[in-house]
Amino acid sequence: MNSVELFRALSAPPRRLALLPAAYHPPTRAHEALLAAALDQCDAVLAVLARALPHKEYTGATLAQRLETLLPLTGGRTGAAVSDGGLFLEMAREARVLFPDAEIHLVCGRDAAERAAAWPYDGLPSMAEQLREYRLLVAARRGGYEAPGELAHGIGRIEWTGGWDAVSSTEVRRRMAAGEPWEHMVPAVCLDAVRRVYSPLPFSRNARSL
Repeated sequence: MNSVELFRALSAPPRRLALLPAAYHPPTRAHEALLAAALDQCDAVLAVLARALPHKEYTGATLAQRLETLLPLTGGRTGAAVSDGGLFLEMAREARVLFPDAEIHLVCGRDAAERAAAWPYDGLPSMAEQLREYRLLVAARRGGYEAPGELAHGIGRIEWTGGWDAVSSTEVRRRMAAGEPWEHMVPAVCLDAVRRVYSPLPFSRNARSL
């Protein structure tokens, strides 16, 4: 069975646990805002990195380096974890092993919700069936998300302050490569770690990430 490894534990077992999977390449203030919004609806939140991404490969910063930049965002009700699985269902099932009494909520933006709804789940339950095991909380990002009727029972909205559409990991990396100001897009507690990890790295202008 796949497992999730905690790198920053929660201060108390939650009744409602939110998982925020992302590439964190690097962490941005948009990630920070989503983590805070998740805490408004759940007792605790885990920022989750997958050991292997289902829709793209790790390039640039390694998994260990991304975790290094992410950990300063955690503490108290916010933890960090690395998941063996890359799909929402796998992460939810892994989290339930550690927190068997918790309601599991997956947090994502509109684009990730659309990707999850259209994913070919060969050999796995359909998305509609999966949403009986966890609930999906979707944040408006470059547009809102309207769940198809068969998925509406398991999808809700997560409310967060607007203005983050222009903030992405891709834009941070682009600005770093171009020598443009980027620090305002990264959480203050992460700045030192991001400088340490990303300053020596080559940058790609292709792949987008939150």
